[in-house]
Amino acid sequence: MRADELNRVRKLSQQFAYTSIQMHETVARTAGLSGTDHKYLGFFLEKGRLTAGELSSLTGLTTGAVTGLIDRFEKKNLVKRRFAEDDRRKVIIEPDTSAIMALLEPLYKDFRNKSAQLFASFSDEEIQTIETYFLKAIEIMKETSSTLNAK
Repeated sequence: MRADELNRVRKLSQQFAYTSIQMHETVARTAGLSGTDHKYLGFFLEKGRLTAGELSSLTGLTTGAVTGLIDRFEKKNLVKRRFAEDDRRKVIIEPDTSAIMALLEPLYKDFRNKSAQLFASFSDEEIQTIETYFLKAIEIMKETSSTLNAK
């Protein structure tokens, strides 16, 4: 790839990231959440029940920041704290998936529909290229995060 092409694609990737942040901030504000809190709800949707320690590991937040996050979610009835059955010192954070989905799904409906139409417009080969890009980009981001966290 030529330097000008690489630069053009890199700038598009940055623009995509910035626009994604702006969209998610707008969705979050509309839902009455901060942008980061909104994204952290995704961990509950993906993983289900989590301990505060697990949430801290996933997000990179300190345990104190996770406590504040859980407090805010609990205040909005999006999660509940439960004691672990085998160890009452351990607290499990249980998401109310239906409440989270009721809050967020209407805000993403149009975006999801348009995204599905966009993906449907690509050939199978193009979809494979897009998928390969995302998988490799995710690995690079995880590696970068891991390296920075180790410092």
